[in-house]
Amino acid sequence: MSKKILRKKLINIRRNNFVDQTISFDQFKKILRKYNLKSNINIGGYYPVNSEINCLEILEILEKNNFKISLPITKKNNSMDFYEWSFQNSLSVNQQGIPEPNTKKKVIPDVLIVPLVGFDRYKFRLGYGGGFYDRYISKILKFKKILTVGFAFSFQEISKIPVNKFDQKLNYILTNKEIIK
Repeated sequence: MSKKILRKKLINIRRNNFVDQTISFDQFKKILRKYNLKSNINIGGYYPVNSEINCLEILEILEKNNFKISLPITKKNNSMDFYEWSFQNSLSVNQQGIPEPNTKKKVIPDVLIVPLVGFDRYKFRLGYGGGFYDRYISKILKFKKILTVGFAFSFQEISKIPVNKFDQKLNYILTNKEIIK
């Protein structure tokens, strides 16, 4: 099955099975502890749209515990960068309908939370098809080690994601039911 057909199928499944649910902060904290990551590092998140699993609660807890948080701003040529953000700051909605930070302080996250359309046990992901996250992860890994954690509902898992040379494998996938290592 092509990525395009698979993507459409998985987005429909997610839309039809969506419940306003988040991932347990305790699960996320286990990953941070394993790497001895403490406050003052930057966590790159996302603002959930299109029935994506919510990560805002985790970002809010992190911010209250003195972690710095950031959100992406998409740019031309399907690229993006992360910018410092706080729950005290406002957001602007971009052309795709995604809220983005108004602050222009670019940062490079130490930990990147990645939204998923689908995933497999090999920790490969399927996104919306623009390659934003694959490009970003590939670019950053050339000069900095970052920890990548995909967030998804457990029902978004499939047996094998079709991959190509541009697809970036994640370090972990967290679902509403488990941690995939």
